[in-house]
Amino acid sequence: MSRPSLAQGQGVRSVVIPKTGISRERVEGRILAVSKMVGIAFFLIITLLPFYYMFMLSVRPIERLARDPGALFIPLDQITFDTYTEVLRSVRDGGQGFITFIINSGIIATASVILAIALAIPGSYAISRLDFFGRRKVHYLFLAVYLFPAILLAIPLFVFFSRVGLRGSLFGLILVYASQTIPVTIHMLRNYFEAVPESLEEAAAVDGASRLQIIRRISVPLAMPAIMATGLFVFMIAWNEFLFALLFLVDRRESWTVTLGLSQLAGSIEVPTTVLMAGAVIITAPILILFFLTERLLVEGLTAGAEKG
Repeated sequence: MSRPSLAQGQGVRSVVIPKTGISRERVEGRILAVSKMVGIAFFLIITLLPFYYMFMLSVRPIERLARDPGALFIPLDQITFDTYTEVLRSVRDGGQGFITFIINSGIIATASVILAIALAIPGSYAISRLDFFGRRKVHYLFLAVYLFPAILLAIPLFVFFSRVGLRGSLFGLILVYASQTIPVTIHMLRNYFEAVPESLEEAAAVDGASRLQIIRRISVPLAMPAIMATGLFVFMIAWNEFLFALLFLVDRRESWTVTLGLSQLAGSIEVPTTVLMAGAVIITAPILILFFLTERLLVEGLTAGAEKG
């Protein structure tokens, strides 16, 4: 069929032909979006499934667990929290005494974080800002501590703390954890202090601020995300550490940490698996809660926009 002709004097109308196909860019965008969701779901499953299964084991009666140990879903009427009661109850009442262990671990981890951060802030600032002979060598000497395995340092420390009377005390373990984490803490904070604009500190110095005032009012607030991340890192090390806690505290049950308490549950044939899993959940929960509470501060950059162009 021939196309109709237009008369000379008539206006020419624009004809819009709708697109019936899908553009390549849209197809690629959809594929990438679907692939992203599938990847996130996959990693979430392989990450959360062990924790989910551990929690399911901790709330099941031991007789139900013996019948179907691989069940991932259990009826609500079979859920029991008696295992957590047994783990947290004191030894005098027939429990495992994990409340005491949690308090001890909390004291040790918190004190280790405070001591390590208090010493690492001036040390890392000095390495990043002050110009002195051997500055870089001092930094690498700090990291050289991690070239030696922990078991190599355990025996000398055990002998030393035994002679000075600190073996079996929480204070001695705090000193060990702080000394073990200060080198990596200085390394992490040094990198962040170097990213703080020097012009801000120079402006404060021109206004008459001393070096300590610059650190306290400018450098530390701007480096707070790194300080929080480093503090969480030290807290996790002190909370989960086992070797030094075993060497220094094994003789005094009232000073045990949660890792020692869990190792006792794992090494006893009289303790059901459900009670062991309840202890594992109790150890893991504080770290997860602390991470989610500080997650926003860990990822936001307080130095964004501090200095323009």
